[in-house]
Amino acid sequence: MSASSIPRIPHRPAIIFLTGLSGAGKSTMANGLAGDLKSRGLLTTVVDGDVLRTGLSSNLGFSEEDRRENIRRASELALHLADLGAVVIVALISPFRADRAAAADRAKAKGIPFAEVFVNAPLAVCEKRDPKHLYKRARAGQIPSFTGIDSPYEAPTQPTLELRTDLESIETSLSRLISLVFALTENSSGAA
Repeated sequence: MSASSIPRIPHRPAIIFLTGLSGAGKSTMANGLAGDLKSRGLLTTVVDGDVLRTGLSSNLGFSEEDRRENIRRASELALHLADLGAVVIVALISPFRADRAAAADRAKAKGIPFAEVFVNAPLAVCEKRDPKHLYKRARAGQIPSFTGIDSPYEAPTQPTLELRTDLESIETSLSRLISLVFALTENSSGAA
């Protein structure tokens, strides 16, 4: 295949970094967004924290140092995928502001649009949802240093977008997220 016959990606790459407590809806948002973008022909992929923990970061625990390393690895993977032209959707608890800021700074240095999206639901709502029964296990002392219980979550102070998944429907949150992505990825010719 010659270089001239390779299809051009009709959008700019970007990193959409979803952060929030376990159960807030990060994976739901990430998968819904990825499905929508793929249906529109955009090259997209999801970097999910749970998936990373079974592969690339399987050697890491949940100490503060290991959590920081997990975020660093996820951020570097996202940068490499964005370099290939993808809209990369990162879905991680990512409890520390400094780690999210470092990811944003690395993207900015490479000229890759970056959006920090706070998937926000109060702890009580996340505990009620608890699809993986993690809060129940953390409250029983089976999971030490669990974010939101006995380990801090530093909420974004100025996120690009905040999705209140306890107050708005999945469809409304996704619509707002899709609008953000198209604003970030619109190419110079105006096509998205």
